[in-house]
Amino acid sequence: MRKNRSTKPKSFQRAETRSASSNAPSSSLTRRKFLGSMSGAAVASLAASAIALEPVVGSKGSIAKANEVGPVTGTARQTAARQVRRDAAQLAFNRGIPAHPCNGEESAYGGTFVANFTKALPHNSFGEVSPSAYNALLAALTSGNNADFEAIPLGGVRPLRNPQAGLAFDLEGADSHALAIRPAPRVDGPENSSEAGELYWMALARDVNFTDYANNQLIADAARDLSKFSDFRGPKVGHRVRPATIFRGNTPGDLAGPYLSQFLLLDIPYGSLTISQRQTAVLPPAQGGADYMTDVASWLSIQNGNNPAASPVLDPTPRFIRNGRDISRYVQVDALYEAYLNACLILLGMNAPFDPGLPYTTPGKQDGFATFGGPHILSLLTEVATRGLKAVWYEKWSVHRRARPEAFGGLVHFQITQNRYPFVDREILRSDSLSRTFSQFGTYLLPQAYPEGSPVHPAYGAGHATVAGACVTILKAWFDESFVIPNPVVPSSDGLALVPFVGGPALTVGGELNKVASNVAFGRDFAAIHWRTDASESFTLGEQIAITILEEQKATYNEIHSFSLTKFDGTTITI
Repeated sequence: MRKNRSTKPKSFQRAETRSASSNAPSSSLTRRKFLGSMSGAAVASLAASAIALEPVVGSKGSIAKANEVGPVTGTARQTAARQVRRDAAQLAFNRGIPAHPCNGEESAYGGTFVANFTKALPHNSFGEVSPSAYNALLAALTSGNNADFEAIPLGGVRPLRNPQAGLAFDLEGADSHALAIRPAPRVDGPENSSEAGELYWMALARDVNFTDYANNQLIADAARDLSKFSDFRGPKVGHRVRPATIFRGNTPGDLAGPYLSQFLLLDIPYGSLTISQRQTAVLPPAQGGADYMTDVASWLSIQNGNNPAASPVLDPTPRFIRNGRDISRYVQVDALYEAYLNACLILLGMNAPFDPGLPYTTPGKQDGFATFGGPHILSLLTEVATRGLKAVWYEKWSVHRRARPEAFGGLVHFQITQNRYPFVDREILRSDSLSRTFSQFGTYLLPQAYPEGSPVHPAYGAGHATVAGACVTILKAWFDESFVIPNPVVPSSDGLALVPFVGGPALTVGGELNKVASNVAFGRDFAAIHWRTDASESFTLGEQIAITILEEQKATYNEIHSFSLTKFDGTTITI
């Protein structure tokens, strides 16, 4: 990984993260340190000149002397504000630019681009993209010129989703090019096969309630089959996938208690309103709904960018999320930071304690509001979302261009039926999930939860997962992660009520925040539009975005404070 090295100015000290157990003093840049670097005479001179330069017109037109008070006012404040911004920019610059390696598939497989994202471009009858159209996409991404993007040939009516977003600059946090994720698994390797097997099983098990996993035969068969993959990286017990671990994430708290996070179930206090989390779901096939893109004609039409012929069949009765189909519906129509805004409101409503490093956590003569209070955390939470999206959009379009799972389903189908793609790793072809899929649908295509399949942008990384990583990191930095959520619940089997969750482990704020991130990210997997690594790698991408924003904002507050949090890899840091 490359690093650009530069010399820090004397007035600047980089904000650093350190282990929560460390007793070393923080070297973070603070406003006090900047002001302390100015001589007393300089501050006094600047303040005095500010008073002289800022007359105030009185009620009768007379000139009144300014009577503002503060440690620094007037021109001195103006100078300090400029220096804080410069130092934040220097902090961002000193992070450097890493290498952005991809997996090399774009130049493999005879130049067919079959392992890359090509949706909405023109395809042949096997779903193979027109090379000239794909090269036009590459040319536009290379030049960055809007005219080149508008010249990309499309195969249907659906437009490409925002390919220029990753080229935008931002005014705080890491630049979109300053972060990186590892190369995506290749279609000729066993890790990709394991992820594909998981997606086929998720599609088959969409209508099994999470609370029934322990005693469901389909789930037991899926766990047994996934355990056979040589490079499956989901959680295991005793080196085997279990019903208690299947389709879950790898972060601390993911395996504790019910599958669903409490933040997707509990009522949301929203000012004078109380919002129930019963949602409008879609009906399963057994009740008039459907799975989609399971025949070659509809699959190919969607790959070309046409609108679907079908629409979801909605359940007229609102229900709590119970299963994979329900959670896939939630993440189809949500505002991207919705689950984390709800989590924040729930935590504020139950008076969950703030992180001990924040000010105003013990009784005193002040409390927080615009800084370190409810309005502060609510606005900061949503602030990181758009910055995370710019970072992941750069990875999607400018680096990896990974194919969506639905396109890989085409490779599987045509390899099995026509031996067209012999490079596809054999492990997925031996999975029991494929024979079951063929038995149910008559093809080996990956059944989709949405009529339109995936959005029209590449798979890797995931926008939902990046926003999840960023927002959850902010919440873990703000709230005491060890606080135990009182009176946990699970949905009833019909989704009409919540019933107590009893006899399980304590559910902590930190664990349930990690779990809600996984629930949202894997909800997209239940829909068959993302891969496991799209989620896991994007969590850390969003996490880095949030941490860099906290680092840069640290110098802007007058209060003495620190943020401590447990990262997705289990390590603890303090900012």
